[in-house]
Amino acid sequence: METKYLALSLVKKFGTRDPYKICEYLDYIIYFAPLHDMKGYYHQVQRNKIICINSNLDEFVRTFTCAHELGHSLLGENSNKFFLARKTHFYLPKYEVQADRFAVDLLFDDYDLQSYLECPITTASSMGVSLELAAYRMGMVKPRLFPEW
Repeated sequence: METKYLALSLVKKFGTRDPYKICEYLDYIIYFAPLHDMKGYYHQVQRNKIICINSNLDEFVRTFTCAHELGHSLLGENSNKFFLARKTHFYLPKYEVQADRFAVDLLFDDYDLQSYLECPITTASSMGVSLELAAYRMGMVKPRLFPEW
């Protein structure tokens, strides 16, 4: 599933890009706890959807992590991937890239990114995400045909 389409459908349905509010509307349980070497994880227990976020992260990274983990849950991934990645040392980059893309698609509106379209991608990286994610998101921006007067 295209991550931007999923993100936009949530924004349209709930009227917000705030992943915490979307989680609240979808009855997710969010916990903040010191997680040492990880930013967060998603897990489902008896129909309860749980996102745990490292309380030691700064505000933007916590918000991004919430959006990322929400992406994991909505993109049809099962929570066993967390176990596989942590206990067997299998690297699951496809799922991480997909969740990262969902997070930037949810958090950054095309309208707000218009001013970055004419800038070098290194300027767009000031969004607070990796250069790769900034390049992906800027590549998905639909430019306005006419500037606002």
